[in-house]
Amino acid sequence: MKIAIIGCGLIGKKRAAALKERGQLILAADIDSTRAESLAREYGAQATTDWQAAAAAPEADMIIVATTHDQLAKITLAAVNAGKHVLLEKPGAMNPSELEPVKAAAKQNNVFVHVGFNHRFHPAMQKARELIDQGILGPLYYIRGRYGHGGRVGYETEWRAHPQVSGGGELLDQGAHLIDLSQWYFGEAFTDIHGWCATYFWDMPVEDNAFLTLRTASGKIAQLQATWTEWKNMFSLEITGRDAKLHIEGLGGSYGTERLAYYQMKPEMGPPDTTIFEYPGTDLSWDLEFKRFLAEIEQSHPSEPGLQSTQNVLSAIETIYQQNNVPWLRKQEDSP
Repeated sequence: MKIAIIGCGLIGKKRAAALKERGQLILAADIDSTRAESLAREYGAQATTDWQAAAAAPEADMIIVATTHDQLAKITLAAVNAGKHVLLEKPGAMNPSELEPVKAAAKQNNVFVHVGFNHRFHPAMQKARELIDQGILGPLYYIRGRYGHGGRVGYETEWRAHPQVSGGGELLDQGAHLIDLSQWYFGEAFTDIHGWCATYFWDMPVEDNAFLTLRTASGKIAQLQATWTEWKNMFSLEITGRDAKLHIEGLGGSYGTERLAYYQMKPEMGPPDTTIFEYPGTDLSWDLEFKRFLAEIEQSHPSEPGLQSTQNVLSAIETIYQQNNVPWLRKQEDSP
């Protein structure tokens, strides 16, 4: 599989490292020629600052799009129209409507678009999926999720702080992962959506905190918080069913060792039987996600997470932004 990467920043580098023997990077594109040349040199590829040429490169089978949010849907649409499979970095677009022409073009050109919600491919998340599918939790009731970091010096000047580039703040950043995981585990999208955005600490026009209460049509509820004021990086996701509970903590690195606690309720109730799974070591989610996408292409199996589930995530986020009357959303709606 010959691959071009458009966007050679931190995530582009992670995606390149995940190719390994399953893919060959042939082209690295970035508006910053130094970044493109650095990545290309590392993998023996060509470098360019012309994303249009990269998206339509005749020798490329797949395009990985890892740019700022304002460019994601536009570049993906060009690649799909050129007949390329696309691994599109999350959140996939600034809003759900941007993905409508991408969906139509992917179907027309018979290509696959996989949206890079890599958290699904962390081993603790995969183990949780396995346990849920085995039915040992019984019917699922609710999810509680928290995800956050504390930014860094100068965070308010970076591209994520500018809504015309980012499309939003922490809700669209880490909050998108929490919503995606919740609807994945529940097996359905959210239909009743409520949320609050706040900017507590950072001097920026986008939110640094988001608080969400989401409910599916069948009554499953997710309570979620995403924050850029978590001074110690953290990830926590609790999944509760009739018969058992799962608690995922950590993502490795500064987020702490990835860990899944499985609490099985006893017939007599009281303290549950507890099983702990720990996953120390390197984050392999990027590798596993790329491997899964290749398998989906080879088997002509619809990609997941795909465009529809991504639109569901973005629709929830857009609803919360509308509820909070955020100024950048009004500007988008007023534009011709």
